[in-house]
Amino acid sequence: MKKQLIATLVGGILLFVWQFLSWALLNVHGAEFTYTANQDRIMEVLTQNLEEGQYMLPTAPPNSTPEQQQAIMESSTGKPWATLTYHKSMSADMGMNMLRAFAIDLLSVFLLVWLLLQSANLQFKSALLSSLAVGVIGYLTIPYLNTIWFEESSIGHLVDAVVQWGLVGVWLGWWLTKK
Repeated sequence: MKKQLIATLVGGILLFVWQFLSWALLNVHGAEFTYTANQDRIMEVLTQNLEEGQYMLPTAPPNSTPEQQQAIMESSTGKPWATLTYHKSMSADMGMNMLRAFAIDLLSVFLLVWLLLQSANLQFKSALLSSLAVGVIGYLTIPYLNTIWFEESSIGHLVDAVVQWGLVGVWLGWWLTKK
């Protein structure tokens, strides 16, 4: 049990540190957020017209009939569109966000450790490749899927998936197979 806990703790720290580097220092996700000189005017219009939430523009109103939905889709084809997340207030307090992120990292590594330890004869290579598979599966089923539907950039998420889960895989491959 001690070996599992150490594997989880160090793996969680590796994930957390990479995520910090990726988002805060290395700008791996820079392509996902573009600056506009019109941001003040846009925010003013959004503040006057939106409640907090996520929006797909254009979209059909709630309770629209399938015919109304189809008409909006047809009339929107070839025209501008947007996805938008709007919040009424920005908070710079990152403490709870960081705590929650670290807890998720620990849980994710704990689950991977549990899966790896189901193997009767775990090898370094299988631990590394399994960890990379977890990262790639996570990437393909959420960020990459969003690129298909919403035409977003997900290269930063691919880099994260390979690097962070590769680091965790190297760690777990070494630690869990150590006698």
